[in-house]
Amino acid sequence: MGAIPTFDTAPLDGALAASILDWWHDAGVDLLVEDEPRDWRAPEPARAPALSPQHSPAAAPITAPVALLPDTLEAFLAWRLSDAAPEATWDGVSLTATGPADAALMVLVDCPDREDGEAGQILSGAPGRLFDRMLVAMGQSRETVHIASVCARRPIAGRTPAGLEARLAEIALHHVGLIAPRGLLLLGNAASRAVLGTELTDARGHSHVVDHKSGNCRAVATFHPRFLIEKPMAKAESWKDLQRVMGELNA
Repeated sequence: MGAIPTFDTAPLDGALAASILDWWHDAGVDLLVEDEPRDWRAPEPARAPALSPQHSPAAAPITAPVALLPDTLEAFLAWRLSDAAPEATWDGVSLTATGPADAALMVLVDCPDREDGEAGQILSGAPGRLFDRMLVAMGQSRETVHIASVCARRPIAGRTPAGLEARLAEIALHHVGLIAPRGLLLLGNAASRAVLGTELTDARGHSHVVDHKSGNCRAVATFHPRFLIEKPMAKAESWKDLQRVMGELNA
């Protein structure tokens, strides 16, 4: 009906199939069907109390020992590119974070896109150009913000392996602590899940307090630029999120 992109899937090559999966993943769709059948006539189970946006699930302790991660930004970024990183065995190249170590605003995405490896930086190509315009609208630039990704390399079909989600989330939160920004902009569903522990659809619309090793910061989640390219109508909602980020930085 206009909100969902349509594709000619005959023939459906690997790149197009991966692109379609990326689109749905950025929209927050993680599966097509559930593993177990659902009894639609069964009473609805009791829901756990909703967490306040002021107290993000990211503040909960994570089982993996944070102390094992390098405690300086220089050492941490070198470790992220080393064979010790969780993604070291994945195909492709690892991309490091960019931007000043004392940035007031940190931007976290899910993973590098396919063209990012050739460009040598996170957020390149058409999504990168849109991202640059988003930064300008906020009075920022790549020279003033710290840009990082949950995954240093791109996983298959752009989806973080379920078995590594907790470890990569811990690493991302440790990275936030090393930068200690005033504001944190989360682009896409995977970034929202890693830092806030919640889906993008639930995280949007308000800011979250995120605790880290150096204190805390305010985080705002919004759509990834690649999703906005496929669904331009969402740009108005994304602009509201960016305005919220600007308000947090100026508070």
